[in-house]
Amino acid sequence: MIGGPPEQSRERAANHAWIQSAVLFAASLLVVAVFAASANPTISDLNGSQTSDATYNLLVEAFQSGQVSLKKAVPSGLAQLADPYDPVANYPYRMPPTLADDLTYYRGKFYVYFGASPALVLLWPWAALTGRYLAQRLAVLIFCTAGFLVSVGLLREIRRRAFPNTGAGAAAAGVIALGLATSAPILLQRADVWEVPVACSYALSMLALAAVWRALQDPGRRGRWLAAASFAYGLAIGARPAVLFGALILLPPVVAAGAEKRCRRVPAPEERPPAPFRLFLCAMSPLAICGLGIMAYNFRRFGNPLEFGQHFQLASDRQAAVRHFSPEYLWFNFRVTFLEPVRWTGGFPFVSGIAMPPVPIGHQSPEDPFGVLTNIPFVWLSLAAPLALRNRSTESKIRLKAFLASAALLFTVTSLTLCLYYANCSRYEMEFLPALILLAVIGVLALEREFANRPARRGIVRMGWGLLLVFSVAFNLLAGLSRFADQRYNIGNALFLSGKTSEAAGQFESALRVRPDFADAQNNLGNALMRMGRPQEALDHYEAAARDEPDLPEAHYNLGNILARAGRPIDAVAQYEQALHLKPSYAQAHYNLSVVLSQLGRMAEAEAHYREALRLRPDMARGP
Repeated sequence: MIGGPPEQSRERAANHAWIQSAVLFAASLLVVAVFAASANPTISDLNGSQTSDATYNLLVEAFQSGQVSLKKAVPSGLAQLADPYDPVANYPYRMPPTLADDLTYYRGKFYVYFGASPALVLLWPWAALTGRYLAQRLAVLIFCTAGFLVSVGLLREIRRRAFPNTGAGAAAAGVIALGLATSAPILLQRADVWEVPVACSYALSMLALAAVWRALQDPGRRGRWLAAASFAYGLAIGARPAVLFGALILLPPVVAAGAEKRCRRVPAPEERPPAPFRLFLCAMSPLAICGLGIMAYNFRRFGNPLEFGQHFQLASDRQAAVRHFSPEYLWFNFRVTFLEPVRWTGGFPFVSGIAMPPVPIGHQSPEDPFGVLTNIPFVWLSLAAPLALRNRSTESKIRLKAFLASAALLFTVTSLTLCLYYANCSRYEMEFLPALILLAVIGVLALEREFANRPARRGIVRMGWGLLLVFSVAFNLLAGLSRFADQRYNIGNALFLSGKTSEAAGQFESALRVRPDFADAQNNLGNALMRMGRPQEALDHYEAAARDEPDLPEAHYNLGNILARAGRPIDAVAQYEQALHLKPSYAQAHYNLSVVLSQLGRMAEAEAHYREALRLRPDMARGP
């Protein structure tokens, strides 16, 4: 029958396309489900605060009222401090119930030093449309999901245009990598105010990259797409000013237009890109408008267009005296961000922190960073991305090279900026990892294309990149679980300080279910149980803490306290002495040991420890 084979061929092609779409959809759905499971309640969620009291919703309320300062009452005690930026003096106001930690305090008012873009693009519209405020953890989830889905759409377009013959398996692996190898599962475990601008910047940066791709593939509308990319990236800067220099991603399409113009083939009028100078204006104008808006916002708040409020931040260090950027931080930050492997343990979830190298003078104590090159080895496949340029037409090569340059610039410039910064933590890595993972996924597609006609070698290569992907995803998920335990522990501490002892105990128990050998959680659960009048259970947890981490002085100190109460002074002395061996400046241990020694009639020793306690803390003359 004439026409039968072509019809069957078209039918097989349609079925094949449907199967591929189904596979990619299933992979995307899996990633979004993991994201949703990872976005857990935060300290503000569980501390009795209303959603409207969350920092970004306070900013939304301020914008709705036509002001830039927060509608949050400043405690009279803070306002009366001689130096409100003294970290010791302002500590009570940074903690519950005020929760002013990392807020900016300027001329008697609170401000948000975090970027305003999350409020402008999501939380304010949400409040306007629904009449309700959006929880910050849901905002982080929405931003991460949006950034991921945009990157999946970008991958689909890259594959369709540049790698049409690659299989669904490689594409699905790319989807998994874009979602679960970017440290998003770690970021989402503490989806609080600090993570909101990072997640927002991620979503907008991916949107800008997608617009850059469209600009390169649609020369006749290149100016419009570049303007869209410029506007998206300007908003990303409004979320995280640290990504400012990543705006260089807008330049490769302009350079590509000049290279295409020098090609011999004369394009059709509808495919002819605008002149490079006009493209440059399209790329810079929306970005400049966003920059002027940011500067006007800063000027209205602080009278200085370049002041974001960090110098007036209420933090654990005096921000006005901090060198926020310095070349002296470069090697340390590069080492902990790219090179240091985590320590693997024998107990679930198996992932512990890195072995921290000496911290440079002036650098803040790092917060759970990890080496990307050693712990997410999938990123090494980004080195294969240039293979994508082989055996292509001149025009196709120019466009693909320009996009690879944009993605590489986003990774390189952003990571370099962060390596010069005085602080370092895992959430910052989310600002450059997505671009690096995208390059690695392109590297996988390039390898698939390179070895398409050599099945044996392709099988070996697939096994290699598959193992790298499995390890990288496993690390992110296990590190996310470890971060879950840390977050439950931090929430428990905040609840304990607020007097919500039973809720605090529940959080410590949640941490221990994930990480049974978490000695600090065991110790603080013992503290909560003591306050609840359950000393025998508290004793069990103190003993577990001392067993799991023998070098934890607080566990031995608490064991000494509970043994002294139980009428076991000899055992109590042994525990106090062990606590002081580990921490000689432990004033409370000196004081309590002096009490027990005096009960045992060892007055000279008791007097010596009492005097040492007073030397360390003169206020102990009134009791510990």
